[in-house]
Amino acid sequence: MTAIHGRQLILLPASFTIHRLAPNAMPPASLLRQKPWFMARTEEELSIVCPSDVPLESDRAEPGWSCFKVVGPLAFEEVGILARLSGIMAGEKISIFAVSTFDTDYILIRRSDQERALGRLRASGYTIEMEDEPGRAS
Repeated sequence: MTAIHGRQLILLPASFTIHRLAPNAMPPASLLRQKPWFMARTEEELSIVCPSDVPLESDRAEPGWSCFKVVGPLAFEEVGILARLSGIMAGEKISIFAVSTFDTDYILIRRSDQERALGRLRASGYTIEMEDEPGRAS
């Protein structure tokens, strides 16, 4: 099957945790050695998403998330990639946590919804590779 741009995903092997810290908190130096991890700071909070095996003290933590990476790089002119993915998940009543980088998008779903999400995504025309080692898809 030929993948349509924006419809090819990689399921990362790690379980992820979404953390909420105080807005003035500093991320631990050990986090900088991890891949991937995501961070956003606002006046209200510091949010960090990282593999669950990274020790991180936080005010609140939501563990147990799977992460899909959209194969990129994606051009800024491309539209509807996250809308399609979130629509598919919404149709299955699966909550997502979305993160975007310069090159691509990531969606996180609860691990308990992973098999249902995989089936629905494949039925919707997505190709999905399972990453079995950091940085290398199989």
